Amino acid sequence: MQYRLLGETGLEISTLSFGASSLGAEFRNIDISEALSSVRVALDCGMNFIDTSPYYGRGMSEVLLGQVLPQVPRESYFLGSKLGRYAPTHFDFSARRVVESVDLSLERMKVDYLDVILCHDVEFMELDQILQETLPALEKIRTQGKVRFIGVSGYPMKMFRYFLERADLDVILSYNHYTLQNNMLMELVAECERHGVGVMNAAPFSARLLSNAPLPAWHKAPDWVREVAARAAKHVADQGSDIARLALQYALVPEALTTCVTGSANPDRVREWCRWAEEPIDEQLLKETLDLLEPIHNWFYVEGRPENNDPLPARYLPTGVAPGEAQ
Repeated sequence: MQYRLLGETGLEISTLSFGASSLGAEFRNIDISEALSSVRVALDCGMNFIDTSPYYGRGMSEVLLGQVLPQVPRESYFLGSKLGRYAPTHFDFSARRVVESVDLSLERMKVDYLDVILCHDVEFMELDQILQETLPALEKIRTQGKVRFIGVSGYPMKMFRYFLERADLDVILSYNHYTLQNNMLMELVAECERHGVGVMNAAPFSARLLSNAPLPAWHKAPDWVREVAARAAKHVADQGSDIARLALQYALVPEALTTCVTGSANPDRVREWCRWAEEPIDEQLLKETLDLLEPIHNWFYVEGRPENNDPLPARYLPTGVAPGEAQ
């Protein structure tokens, strides 16, 4: 396992981190003993950062982590959680809920502090509230020693630009935006470096789009995007490999992206990812796969409030529809 510094935090984080959304059964029903084992395997393999949220499994992810973490020396890993989103349509970024959320996360996971706390999926809210109420409340909690570093997480690139221009952040966490299909996250790197903000990338498989597994029911990719991805996956399989392997290795390359967060409640899958991370990437197969995915390169979907999203590129719009008129 390799390690990189996260912005100016001083945290030296593994290039591959454990995403505990899987412990909340966000993709499938899970076996509890396997889920707990997957955390231990991740730590044994050298993953020293764990990412979770009270949203994952509506608290289940944090509760399960609380069954493992007390048995692990606290100084041997870094822990990040989130706040503000608690169910698909339940958001609360008020200062009062910030205090309650952090305290509950600490209680569930049986730890005394969080290394990273992120405002979760802020694109669903008026961004001014996060800037003027939520982040100041977190700064007060930081002075109490309950959190060390503060940031935001979400999907739209426009949302990140808003906060980079106005807030004093330590870190951002982006998902689905540095993959074989979409590398838009790199557009933020220079600005993040100017502000000393660490960048974490998540979801290298784009919620299974870049894998051979069935997509979850909530996946937003339309049929034409799925068809292109499926052709690319078949091509990789025909060459004796797995598009998920290529996707993971690709996501680990940029040194500017401190870590790639991905998770599974299957310990064997976690071991496999760690093995893939150590193997060299097949450059020729990578080129062929990127060429096949070019028709959907940097396609994205709207998440949250429309005003917090960039307009879809013109080439993905129906004929006669101007950018910004349809998403």
